[in-house]
Amino acid sequence: MHVQEWLETVPAVSIYLLVGVVIGLESLGIPLPGEIILVSSALLASQHGDIDPVVLGACASAGAIIGDSVGYAIGRKGGRPLLAWLGGRFPKHFGEPQIALAERSFEKWGMWAVFFGRFVALLRIFAGPLAGVLRMPYWKFLIANVLGGIVWAGGTTAVIYSVGVVAEAWLKRFSWLGLLAAVLIGLVSVLVLKNRAKKAAEQAERTAPAPEPDAVPVAD
Repeated sequence: MHVQEWLETVPAVSIYLLVGVVIGLESLGIPLPGEIILVSSALLASQHGDIDPVVLGACASAGAIIGDSVGYAIGRKGGRPLLAWLGGRFPKHFGEPQIALAERSFEKWGMWAVFFGRFVALLRIFAGPLAGVLRMPYWKFLIANVLGGIVWAGGTTAVIYSVGVVAEAWLKRFSWLGLLAAVLIGLVSVLVLKNRAKKAAEQAERTAPAPEPDAVPVAD
């Protein structure tokens, strides 16, 4: 069953909770389809008056902010061993190439990586825990977290809700074109992310300090 078709069978209050919880868990560092749930819920709100888009956006923003904050606390307490554990449990999301790419983004952009990371699937999962591991000052993290969560969640809800009716009519008429475009965009995104992750891992290996040679015992 399609996500939107399933959401149509769920009461409005449950949808608010579902969106907040899924986005919160994703922001905490658990790979979940938070963006898909948010987009599907916003599109559903544009077609059914029972779902208030303002409440939906507020729940999504709250989930994003709270989830990132909890992820920050866990990352600050767990440190590097936490990333190693996550890499063992979720190698496709927390492997060495992905972590290297995220670390480069944080080192280059600082708190802006938290803000703009909200709009990138990979960094959206990493932002909170990695900011904690890297000991980013909490006040910087909090500002970027709150602004990023509101702009991403609220903005996504508003845009999808506003164009929902038009988008639905267009997709019904040109469903195969919409499907083809979605597949192509998905493939390009995966290839770009993999290429960046590979380059980040290679650069991390080049910049890693060389191991010190073993001491040679002095002959008597």
